[in-house]
Amino acid sequence: MLYLVLAEVFSQLSSTNSRLEKTAILSAFIQDMPPDVVDQILLLLQGRVFPEWDGRTVGIAGKLVLKAISRASGYSENEVQERFNKHGDIGDVAQDLIQHKKQQTLFSAPLQLKDVFSTLQKLASQQGIGSQDIKLAELNKLLTSAKAVEAKFIVRTVLEDLRIGIAIGTLRDGITFAFFSEGVIYDKEKNVLDYKLKEGVDIETTKKKVKRALDLTADVAIVVRHLMEDKPLDEISLRVGTPCKVMLARKERSFSDAFARSGLPARLEYKYDGFRLQIHKKGSQIKLFTRRLEDVTKQFPDVVIAVRKYVSSLNCILDAEAVGYNPQTGKYQPFQHISKRIRRKYDIAQLAKELPVEINIFDVLLNGETILLDTPLPKRLAILQRIVRDKKRELVLAKGITIDNETEGEVFYQESLNAGNEGIMIKDLNGLYEPGGRVSAWIKMKPIMDELDLVIVKAEWGSGKRSAWMTSFTLACRADNGNFLEIGKVGTGMKEEESDDATSFPQLTKLLTPLVLGKIGKEVRVQPQVVIMIAYEEIQKSPTYSSGYALRFPRVLTLRPDRKTDDIASEDDIQELYDSQ
Repeated sequence: MLYLVLAEVFSQLSSTNSRLEKTAILSAFIQDMPPDVVDQILLLLQGRVFPEWDGRTVGIAGKLVLKAISRASGYSENEVQERFNKHGDIGDVAQDLIQHKKQQTLFSAPLQLKDVFSTLQKLASQQGIGSQDIKLAELNKLLTSAKAVEAKFIVRTVLEDLRIGIAIGTLRDGITFAFFSEGVIYDKEKNVLDYKLKEGVDIETTKKKVKRALDLTADVAIVVRHLMEDKPLDEISLRVGTPCKVMLARKERSFSDAFARSGLPARLEYKYDGFRLQIHKKGSQIKLFTRRLEDVTKQFPDVVIAVRKYVSSLNCILDAEAVGYNPQTGKYQPFQHISKRIRRKYDIAQLAKELPVEINIFDVLLNGETILLDTPLPKRLAILQRIVRDKKRELVLAKGITIDNETEGEVFYQESLNAGNEGIMIKDLNGLYEPGGRVSAWIKMKPIMDELDLVIVKAEWGSGKRSAWMTSFTLACRADNGNFLEIGKVGTGMKEEESDDATSFPQLTKLLTPLVLGKIGKEVRVQPQVVIMIAYEEIQKSPTYSSGYALRFPRVLTLRPDRKTDDIASEDDIQELYDSQ
């Protein structure tokens, strides 16, 4: 298959803001996908060249991409930089200059999708001395052979900034109509989809089944290949070794609001200030995944040993929170103290001694050959009691109780805070485990309720003694179409001194500098990759930002390397929070 076909689909998708029209475009394209490149196409549609759970990235900075465009187009680096400063988008620059390149390529063959994909993956494998030269040469080779529209999306894919507005919900709907309808057409005047479903298909029920399959596998290609073989969606299930989407909690400000959702009696558990860890065990083989589905097994050899020693089940999937503690005092520490363990690739054994973690297990998704997603919470907890042996400061069951009234809840809440935790979790005793869902079966309560996970999309260089650092950061939430909507700026809560803490100006500047996509004066636009947790006092209506809202008195709490842009607050979350004020 020619890469040009996919690039033209990208162009169609990016040219419309209508989610329904995107759905129709995707549905038609998915129906005609060649089976031998399904995996590659579906990753590229998500702006990736590796699955969601794979921690590898292409890892090319904007400056190197500009240099590759210069070589492929025949324009000087200064001319390319000037065009970039004018456009503010490297993809548009690539399309423009390749369209009007000064030098013609002899004997250039059309780009094949498999070749483009394998080259992009090869870029990620280049490390060490000379790696930048190799990356430049490989990217130059692609751009030299590319058509203008191909160049645009090759560059955007490399920079992990595809900008075609495809959220997972739109991709889900595209898959649903591709396999469960006779075809779908977008009526632009009425802004509706015109379609005929296959016999016996209920569209809403089927969408839910597709979503569940996607949440269980965290891999779009697995689901699509399954449907291509005309297999029922119900056959897709949990697999040990393949991470699934985790269940998420809603926020509430008071016990009365929380119990209105959960009912009484309810299960209360400590809410730890750590990071989510999904544990997969098959015999002696242990796999550890973060909330963003990244495999961190190598970074936590101490956890692997603890699971082998204290979890008796030979085949299981567990949901847990890894919490750091001070090895001298034994007291729990805030998340930022252990966040560096997620990113560390060397001196792992030493770091494990300096920053030990305790694993607090609070749920089980699979035990033996039995899938427990549709099993009520008390039965899941009973299974955990049988298969987990507590070992303090290594691996334990999350502390929790069952309560009948608000007074008991308040006592437990204060107990959790006194122990150094964030707050509590309130769980519906009849609740099931819903991967990927943010549902009322789980509710979190914290003293500082007004906090959000957002992504940095812009930054400004400081002045005076701060001139070497970025000091003001534009934050964005996630739009329904997969793009990002700005919601405010933050610079408060940051430290000036050099430290390993990414909430310092120097460290955050180091993280963002390789991600710069464009510059106007002191402001730079960056790839939306760095997720931070911020606190705020209020959400206000504001025409200043594209979300239509602004945060009042925001301040940085911590970096969240365990979360990706799919995990940040959505525009629906912002609307709900605004309405609840």
